[in-house]
Amino acid sequence: MKKSIILGSSILLSVLSSCSDSFLDVKPKAALTVDALTTSRGVNSLLVGAYSLLDGWATPEGAYRSYQVGADNWVYGSVASDDAYKGTIAGDQPPISLIEQGNISSDNIYFRGKWRGMYDGIARTNDVLQTLAKVTDVTDAERVQITAESRFLRGHYHFELKKMFNMVPYIDETIYNPNDLESTKRTNTEDIWPKILADLTFAYENLPPKQTQVGRATKWAAGATMAKAYLFQKKYAEAKTLLEAIVASNQYRLVDRYHDNFKAVTNNNAESIFEVQYSVNDGASGGENGNIGSTLNYPYGGGGVTTCCGFFQPSQNLVNAFKTGTDGLPLFDSFNAEDVTSDQGIEATQPFTPYAGSVDPRLDWTVGRRGIPFLDWGVHPGKTYVRDQAYGGPYSPKKHVMYRSDVGTNTFAGNPRLNANNYRLIRYSHVLLWLAEIETELGNLEAARGYVNQIRRRAANPDGFVKTAAGAPAANYVINEYTTPWTDPAIARKAVQFEERLEFGMEGHRRFDLVRWGIAAETLNNYYATESKKRSYLAGVQFVTGKHEYFPIPLQEIFNSKVNGQNTLTQNPGY
Repeated sequence: MKKSIILGSSILLSVLSSCSDSFLDVKPKAALTVDALTTSRGVNSLLVGAYSLLDGWATPEGAYRSYQVGADNWVYGSVASDDAYKGTIAGDQPPISLIEQGNISSDNIYFRGKWRGMYDGIARTNDVLQTLAKVTDVTDAERVQITAESRFLRGHYHFELKKMFNMVPYIDETIYNPNDLESTKRTNTEDIWPKILADLTFAYENLPPKQTQVGRATKWAAGATMAKAYLFQKKYAEAKTLLEAIVASNQYRLVDRYHDNFKAVTNNNAESIFEVQYSVNDGASGGENGNIGSTLNYPYGGGGVTTCCGFFQPSQNLVNAFKTGTDGLPLFDSFNAEDVTSDQGIEATQPFTPYAGSVDPRLDWTVGRRGIPFLDWGVHPGKTYVRDQAYGGPYSPKKHVMYRSDVGTNTFAGNPRLNANNYRLIRYSHVLLWLAEIETELGNLEAARGYVNQIRRRAANPDGFVKTAAGAPAANYVINEYTTPWTDPAIARKAVQFEERLEFGMEGHRRFDLVRWGIAAETLNNYYATESKKRSYLAGVQFVTGKHEYFPIPLQEIFNSKVNGQNTLTQNPGY
């Protein structure tokens, strides 16, 4: 959360000095005294700082870069899956190329960036809790509220680390000592799920269903996050209770148009359960309160959106997944047998006929492709929007991109790629599809079908289709609900998992979903075998079972963990 959004004001880093005969008595400039922090205003400002680490961005670029820690996990969840290529050119950001190509090693700076970003967030939550214990000008209710929000954030940051690295240390306010650099050097031999759930449970039991200040965590944000944590552990009954309570609250609904989940002007809508808040032109240096983690992920040029940078290009496999049959349903087993027609290798000045086959309308809100309107920037021109088609393919990312109508208001004046389009971390469609997962695993297949059909019904709303300038559908959009009862659990499971891919494509969830479903090796190895015929750098790539379910503990962090010459951190298997 950003300072200007959730509190309306921030603590001022003013010159704190006093008159004295000795310069030694002058307090440091641009620093906060302990007394300034141990007040209601001070501790709330610390809480804002803890929210601000949701996008991982805290330190200067010389320490680690914003796109290593972006809230949307575009590198780790999408590029490291079958959803996206790194894009751009081969020589730009080679550490991402190594991750994409399965050359995953513990000295990759991206892993260390993510690790540090999340533990920075954890440190800030612990700062809040330690400071709160000294604050006297808050009511008991305010104390519980601040504690609950802090523990929600701490649970979230540990959850991010857990799904990335699995065995990681859990650090709370009783462990963390800012005056002792050795205090957080803890072993990673304990499974921290129980402690994550303890934080989230406290938040769930003590946060209000609604907040008066947009962006703050609520009871339902905590409940949805806790349900997700249970899903990762296959504890379906526990997750179901929480998710059904969210549905029963009647606080959320699917918005009528799918793409209203990806527009700055519809931030914090009726579908949103928890968003990472972005803001621009708010006085922050360099526009860093914008969506800085995605600052590379824009069409490259062509006189349109930006002149930089061409990263995060959707894969052909993802595009193919949006094909539908004559019945308007996905082609589970055959979707990748033939490619959706693209302009690969075709100059923008040469004629091109877009794919005429039927597709799910969510395709063109997820992927920018030639011949289809690209938001309100005009028709995607093809090759001139792509830095290197031969390397990164013909497609452009779309969901996080600003609209032309946002420029100057929801974009940073110094760099329009920094915009105020929030990242919807959890929305109501997650709740419905997680319930579909659960009902499938519990054998309630018709209930699962009902949840999936709610999602498909919204996607089928013609008002939500991408339109041409004349107002006609921009492609052959054909999508229908499942009308035949589900009787086979294997087919139901495939349908639910496929729906999650379509609904959340390019949102950073895919690899983590494949791992928790237990189908990562099968799915990704099939992807590498086929996709390597288009992207030669994927030749020979393999997802190794027992190793690649998690990323390696950063090597430098293992070195830094030494106590009395012995490492306290243990590397993950296979690395």
